[in-house]
Amino acid sequence: MNFLLGAFKPACNILITFSDAKTRKQVPMKKENGQMVMVPLFQSQENIAGKISIEPLQGKKIEHNGVKVELLGQIEMYFDRGNFYDFTSLVRELDVPGDIYERKTYPFEFSTVEMPYETYSGVNVRLRYVLKVTVSRNYGGSIVEYQDFMVRNYSPPPSINNSIKMEVGIEDCLHIEFEYNKSKYHLKDVIIGKIYFLLVRIKIKNMDLEIRRRESTGSGANTHVETETLAKYELMDGAPVRGESIPIRLFLSPYELTPTHRNINNKFSVKNYLNLVLVDEEDRRYFKQQEITIYRLLDS
Repeated sequence: MNFLLGAFKPACNILITFSDAKTRKQVPMKKENGQMVMVPLFQSQENIAGKISIEPLQGKKIEHNGVKVELLGQIEMYFDRGNFYDFTSLVRELDVPGDIYERKTYPFEFSTVEMPYETYSGVNVRLRYVLKVTVSRNYGGSIVEYQDFMVRNYSPPPSINNSIKMEVGIEDCLHIEFEYNKSKYHLKDVIIGKIYFLLVRIKIKNMDLEIRRRESTGSGANTHVETETLAKYELMDGAPVRGESIPIRLFLSPYELTPTHRNINNKFSVKNYLNLVLVDEEDRRYFKQQEITIYRLLDS
């Protein structure tokens, strides 16, 4: 935000309203300070329109060098906090230099806006969309107001969605085969599968299926990777025997998952994995990880 706003009281109040605010869906969004706010939801190619009201404080006039509104799509790396990379930047000039004595309202519209990436807030990076109103002034600093909104983009079901089949094992100790019904899932999908125990010579205590999200930011030597476990589902408690088959049925809707994001503007990627974890009686852990694609189906 504008640092001068803290030192001097702004000379006016700026209110940004969307033209379809009463009917447009609102969704919760976490701000930098951790506070949850409700913001309007858009998708790519929609019109973004509304009104901006500028009202001077009582008894004051605003001398300005122009008023403008910008629609910005920005990526911020947390290790470079405060330094935004704009991948979308549209501007509408609202007023020529002059004075404002009383409340003045300006309509604005950005038509069929290309918003290719979803709003995302991760461990080391965030992608946001914002309307930024600037009242330019020579002295006292420009007056700036922001209005966040969220973007979600939807995908049709994939035409090809192969199942996943793999065999894993430890020589002469453990040999299992697992199968998941598909490799691409929408956010409210169900993972269905089976695990077959072909050879069991170690004492397995329990088995879990985890969903992990891996966020990669930066590139080369400056690559940062963070892995979060978003879901943990117990498949089995107790020792399996040879020939046993364990069914898998994991509903995704209870979990806060993120669609797969691949190489967003050469800045970051978000991938999702199914991680099968077996624990033996000596608390040794055996893992097998498999990448899956998660996408947002309309209404998911």
